[in-house]
Amino acid sequence: MTASAAPTPAPQPLVELGLDTFGDVTLDEAGQLVSHAQTIRHVVDEAVLADEVGLAFFGVGEHHRREFAVSSPEIVLAAAASRTRNIRLGTAVTVLSSDDPVRVYERFATLDAVSNGRAEIILGRGSFIESFPLFGYDLRDYETLFDEKLELFSRLRDEKPVTWQGSVRPPLESADVYPKTASGFPAWVGVGGTPESVVRAARHGYGLMLAIIGGPAERFRPFADLFRRSLASLGRDALPVGVHSPGHIAESDQQAWEEAYAGFEAMNNTIGRERGWPPYNRLRFQHDVGPEGALYVGSPQTVARKIAATVTTLGADRFDMKFSTGTLSHAKMMRSIELYGTEVAPLVRDMLS
Repeated sequence: MTASAAPTPAPQPLVELGLDTFGDVTLDEAGQLVSHAQTIRHVVDEAVLADEVGLAFFGVGEHHRREFAVSSPEIVLAAAASRTRNIRLGTAVTVLSSDDPVRVYERFATLDAVSNGRAEIILGRGSFIESFPLFGYDLRDYETLFDEKLELFSRLRDEKPVTWQGSVRPPLESADVYPKTASGFPAWVGVGGTPESVVRAARHGYGLMLAIIGGPAERFRPFADLFRRSLASLGRDALPVGVHSPGHIAESDQQAWEEAYAGFEAMNNTIGRERGWPPYNRLRFQHDVGPEGALYVGSPQTVARKIAATVTTLGADRFDMKFSTGTLSHAKMMRSIELYGTEVAPLVRDMLS
């Protein structure tokens, strides 16, 4: 290379691969439920391993019910930040509707500081409603709460004094928020599949995170296309599209299926009793792990092929696998993380290249 020649930039990955967890309370090797405290410590260990195997993102969901140990993901993520070096750390999701946007922004600006610029946030309304009565919100205001708070959070992202007035919290007059960040942090809106939510994410300038927990990825292609059209019509630059879906990896398809089934059955039946779903069964599970289902469960080769197909179908920039499901043990999840980073990620890159 001559003295004047510019170095060749390192190639950028065609897709980023991340992990999500809700801090599901698991069974130990003796078949006993692990405590909430131990589950939280396990989540931090899982983030450390995800960093060690070179994954791009580790997300922790917010819930307020006994099946999930994490109600304050930012604290768990701060603990993970102290033990990791490269992986970006965020939520999956932060339930903005039942929180205060100012406090949320302050907490994530703090996480960004302690992680040396590795914080992200995925905002959403959540798929559970326990936080609404817990924090004194009326479910009749479900839409208004998210609309207004997302608008305010969007204003706070400018890190300038904010004057704002809405109907769901006291107004702000030239209010400044601290700490300031070095350069902000990435923000997404989690979407379950309504056009209005997609357009809202584009209008406010957020990445789009598609929560695909049922059906084929192809069904969500119109939402990815709508997001890109909306950005263009608003004169905004391109923003990323991501996918969040459940999965589990083991050495073979059969092993992965056997390890994962009990957790999926337990979680589906727990939630199903509340929502009127039929009991989960093996036939449903085998459909869900197949090409037309939303579960990424199998050997590294099987999971890699399915991820590559989803990324290609949606033009996705990131795929986050929710690796915790129901009572699946910490040891099995750790092996799944290891295989995801060391075997699935290289296979996906090869398939997409």
